[in-house]
Amino acid sequence: MNPSSQWWNPAVHADRRPVLMARNRIQAAIRRYLAKEAFVEVDPAALAVSPGNEAHLHGFATEAIGNDGQRRRMYLHTSPEFAMKKLLAAGETRIYAFSHVWRNRERGPLHSPEFTMLEWYRAGEGYEALMNDTLVFLRLAADEAGVKLLRFRDLACDPFAEAERLTVADAFGRHAGVDLMASIRPDGTTDAARLGAELDRIGLRRAADDTWSDMFSRVLSAKVEPHLGQGRVTILDHYPAAEAALARKVPGDARVSERFEVYACGVELANGFGELTDPEEQRRRFEAEMAEKARVYCESYPLDEDFLAALALMPPAAGIALGFDRLVMLATAAPRIDDVMWTPVP
Repeated sequence: MNPSSQWWNPAVHADRRPVLMARNRIQAAIRRYLAKEAFVEVDPAALAVSPGNEAHLHGFATEAIGNDGQRRRMYLHTSPEFAMKKLLAAGETRIYAFSHVWRNRERGPLHSPEFTMLEWYRAGEGYEALMNDTLVFLRLAADEAGVKLLRFRDLACDPFAEAERLTVADAFGRHAGVDLMASIRPDGTTDAARLGAELDRIGLRRAADDTWSDMFSRVLSAKVEPHLGQGRVTILDHYPAAEAALARKVPGDARVSERFEVYACGVELANGFGELTDPEEQRRRFEAEMAEKARVYCESYPLDEDFLAALALMPPAAGIALGFDRLVMLATAAPRIDDVMWTPVP
């Protein structure tokens, strides 16, 4: 039985309450920091015309019934990203949200179908500023939980130590012995056969119909991620452009993008971008993602045309999403995401 399945039992709640109060303190400390940085808290609607347009992201569908009885398919958002970028287009410059988000096909120690995402944007600033924000939040979490180290299972991470920053290509070389860039052409397109040969060489299994992206993800999860954020925080930077549908490319190198992820104790905590603001390029990327989704899962999601229209008005910006529940987990050494949620999903 899931230990949090009877969270409403007074005895169970008494055991859980110290962690939940730490959660509240961490959230309040982050809000204080963002207020001091002149951020405005916003509250994006959860219902959307599209849950997101990444191939392996799965939304919850529902129906809105109008006063005339007409039915309209809608979705619970997987991220407040589209709505928040529309606010940037409208003229906001520093915004954040603690949003409940929903993702289907996700359940486990680090995953819940419904969870809390902290997302924030800085208009007119580079994505490096988001790296600093994230490190501040990790340190605030440790302080509010009264600990010096973040922990998950048998791994520990010192959030107060200087963070390690390395490129995805460097991480693949160091931890997997894979020359990732050899499988990426100068224009950013990928060579699946070349990467497949690398997997064969290091003895990592693959299927005959694996795409380059499939193999990239397999190496990342099996060989790279377990080594990240051990002892100190790791910032994994310069993701391949093929793995960054919403990020702009690095100036002068079309192979890689302004995308980074933050890891502690082998756990991915945050995913940040230098945001793509070209609506035509974004449409092409979304269409390619939905074609891949249709190929793999026999379904796809509509594009949010309002979002694509708003991109034409959106200023240069950097944005990031952080799994707030996971941050609380690491600060309190909780083994499961359900343990840090006030009311876990049944």
